[in-house]
Amino acid sequence: MTASPSPSVAPLYGLVLAGGRSTRMQRDKAALAYHGRSQLEWIIGLLEGRVERAYVSVREDQREDPLRARYPQIVDIERDIGPAAGILAAQARHPGAAWLVLACDLPFLDERTLDGLIAARAAHRTATAYRSNHEGLPEPLCAIYEPASHALLAAAVAAGRNCPRKFLIQQDVELLEQPNAGSLENINTPEQFREAAGALAPGAPPKRIAVQYYAVLREQAGRSTEALLTTARSPRDLYRELTSRYPFTLPPELLRVAVNAEFGDWSQPLADGDTVVFIPPVAGG
Repeated sequence: MTASPSPSVAPLYGLVLAGGRSTRMQRDKAALAYHGRSQLEWIIGLLEGRVERAYVSVREDQREDPLRARYPQIVDIERDIGPAAGILAAQARHPGAAWLVLACDLPFLDERTLDGLIAARAAHRTATAYRSNHEGLPEPLCAIYEPASHALLAAAVAAGRNCPRKFLIQQDVELLEQPNAGSLENINTPEQFREAAGALAPGAPPKRIAVQYYAVLREQAGRSTEALLTTARSPRDLYRELTSRYPFTLPPELLRVAVNAEFGDWSQPLADGDTVVFIPPVAGG
């Protein structure tokens, strides 16, 4: 059960942002199934027991959609301002609540990440959020927005500043390090969907992979080589898996990857017996 908040702390509600148009995906991202059920259903399930109430953020023309109609909804008041519309509508509906806001396109989101965010909630600040593993900026779509953020966000939107990340950069935010570096990767394209669905598919046969580490990765892993069994379909999946085991701080964008002594692509298929090398940038000139 969710613990009752102290009188000075606003109750925590959950909001799943499912009002996007999924333009790049070309399919409804909320309906994609990575875990044997729709992504929307799965995210709502993660919120159960962690918030007092949970809602789905929708556009006006999505209210009768069968998938979204199964859950309590909050309909956007403003149009064409992106995720900020859903957050503002929720805050207007329940101004006394704090909101745990989640995007619906986070298939790697895990309980440890959610529990860490809730446990570290700083109710005296504007918001609590994780740092992005890519550039260190706030992750706005897995974050807790306190009631005081409403007026500030509304003022930002009224001034034409609709981006929640840029909003959080300018606010008093409690910033946390992610416990699992891959948990907040969002999936936006059909190629990313295929890769993520493969990585999360149950029963995928394990492969024997040898991994070599250099420089800072060797220090963070505490070893230079290892052999492991993995169901990772690609080097990106493998690195995501390893970041949950070791305190890696470098995002894939800063690394090069080689498979069987040849530089390769992060999405190329891995085969049993492959050797994978993750290569950090070289320091100095």
